[in-house]
Amino acid sequence: MRELFIICMLLVSYSQAQQRLALYDGAVPNSKPAANRERDEPNAEVDTLTFRVSTPSLTVFLPPPDKATGTAVIICPGGGYHVLLTKREGSDIAREFNKLGIAAFVLRYRLPDDEIMVDKSIGPLQDAQQAIRVVRENADMWGVNPASIGIMGFSAGGHLAATAGTHFDKDYIPNPGETSLRPDFMLLINPVISMADPIGHTGSRNHLLGAEPSMDRIQLFSNEMQVSSLTPPAFLVHSDADAVVPVENSVSFYEALHKSKVAAGLHIYSKGEHGFLTAPAFGEWFGRCVYWLREQGY
Repeated sequence: MRELFIICMLLVSYSQAQQRLALYDGAVPNSKPAANRERDEPNAEVDTLTFRVSTPSLTVFLPPPDKATGTAVIICPGGGYHVLLTKREGSDIAREFNKLGIAAFVLRYRLPDDEIMVDKSIGPLQDAQQAIRVVRENADMWGVNPASIGIMGFSAGGHLAATAGTHFDKDYIPNPGETSLRPDFMLLINPVISMADPIGHTGSRNHLLGAEPSMDRIQLFSNEMQVSSLTPPAFLVHSDADAVVPVENSVSFYEALHKSKVAAGLHIYSKGEHGFLTAPAFGEWFGRCVYWLREQGY
């Protein structure tokens, strides 16, 4: 039944360029009964802001079939695990990937909240793993190579993407087919990487782990401490002038990747605020991501 549903959505997506799908077929794991209070608020100065996500979804953006490369990217917008920037760091990026023949899937992951989750610390990771599972299990229908599925994240969404890339050896969701939940590559844009002082982003940590997390939880979700030789290749972009998420987040993750002999790239700009609202220009930093993807064979 789900396969028929996805086929129908696929046909619609070709005609409408995009289609938003429920992430789970049935009950959402790790959820408590609660009213759906999700809302979008357009903000001309920043983005479209999405609050209180409790029903996760995946919006499919497919390139024209004659341009499709087979590569896919699951996009995790940022927002400090408090809100999602679903346009600038979601649909806008997805359409740019489509121009390159890359399929894109924008993930509206659940925002950590004790009212709607049994364990809020794993809710976003469950949704990222489910997104990877859904895309990989339906790769043929979407014209995707199941061995070319990456994940991209911005700020706290970068933390989520890096978490998916370092915690894939444990299934946090039902996975009866034992589908690989490991992304094939990561694109991390001014990402939160660490939950530890002094470089961790306090707001993201408090929203994800609570105000007084144990040291074990801090270390578990400090992704620079979770890198191994099996961690997927990654490209990181950050600004040395970032006053919100210190550049040491990207540096520490790159150093861990390098130490584990994982293919990685890192570009640090001397100027540019968090989110790159004014600098560097979109074509500059996105072009470096595209170059790295081509360099890796994607």
